[in-house]
Amino acid sequence: MPANRSTQPSNVSRFPTAPATAPVTGAAGGASRQQLPVPAHALPHRTPRELLTLARRGLEEAAEIRTDGMRYATAHLAALRAAAAVLAARAVPAAPGRRSKVTSVWSLLVLVAPELSDWAAYFAAGASKRSAAEAGIPRVVTAREADDLMRSAEQFIAVVEVGLGFSYQPRLEGLAS
Repeated sequence: MPANRSTQPSNVSRFPTAPATAPVTGAAGGASRQQLPVPAHALPHRTPRELLTLARRGLEEAAEIRTDGMRYATAHLAALRAAAAVLAARAVPAAPGRRSKVTSVWSLLVLVAPELSDWAAYFAAGASKRSAAEAGIPRVVTAREADDLMRSAEQFIAVVEVGLGFSYQPRLEGLAS
């Protein structure tokens, strides 16, 4: 994974690499940050904490899945839930009016958290593979792609958790309960 961020816009390739991590400031992250209006129908109906809990559970589930495509799809869904947590924390419903066109979570994420735009581009680039994997198309994802996406989703969720002020302590394997 790249350790530094380029100041030049990067072209998203067919097999993107995960962006370097960047902090995300939460709703309480500063008085100067304003919340941006998002169409009400696009806002999550869960709290940021609930969404992050679901994201972590999704990663745990993905780690148990043996088929590469479904592991990829499940990890991608976990990242989507983390992105939704940012929307739940930062976005406010737009004034009622005409309904806007359907927008992806990744597009909305860029609006409310521009510092996560590299992450949004990375996961948006994998959305078609996730859809194909969910549809059961064989060999659409390699084992390495699934493993890479798992690691990237883990990093992204951690960035979001820290940025929104939630702490996460991974379980230590082998400890008696």
